[in-house]
Amino acid sequence: MRTFNSFFLNLTVSILDFLYKGRDFQRFWVLEEIARAPYFAFLSVLHFRESLGLRGPEHIYLMKEHFDQTLNETEHLEYMESVGGSKYWVDRFLARHLVLFYYWIMVVYYYVSPKNAYHLNLEVELHAAETYQKFLWDNPQSEHTEKIESILMDEINHSKELHNAMLLIK
Repeated sequence: MRTFNSFFLNLTVSILDFLYKGRDFQRFWVLEEIARAPYFAFLSVLHFRESLGLRGPEHIYLMKEHFDQTLNETEHLEYMESVGGSKYWVDRFLARHLVLFYYWIMVVYYYVSPKNAYHLNLEVELHAAETYQKFLWDNPQSEHTEKIESILMDEINHSKELHNAMLLIK
């Protein structure tokens, strides 16, 4: 499944690289719009499992972690909106359709194979960190440097949290 995860991520990155070349903040906004979907999916499945009486010892920890990650990604999204990332309808259209697709994929994936779902999202978070790092290298004097550095650190922390979640799942 990790090969599938890498293939899926690389394909998606290639498409986004093509569509958003030279449009950093629109790309960031699309990435942040999509980045919340897995955490919503994880929470949905955890709630469903809880309703079925399938709560494990890691359940509450994971719910808190994923809720916090969702809020953090929403803060990133709001920042990207404030700098014009969502000003074009085509970007909003693409992101909002991709997020619906990605959400349902992640619901099924997490229900069937939580470790692999976490792995895919860990790879997505690492890609996001690389994307923000590339922006900082290409734009060292940007007025957004401080905020992008903060978001970059959040993405790295999310990847660590996802790695820890993978270790909790049996």
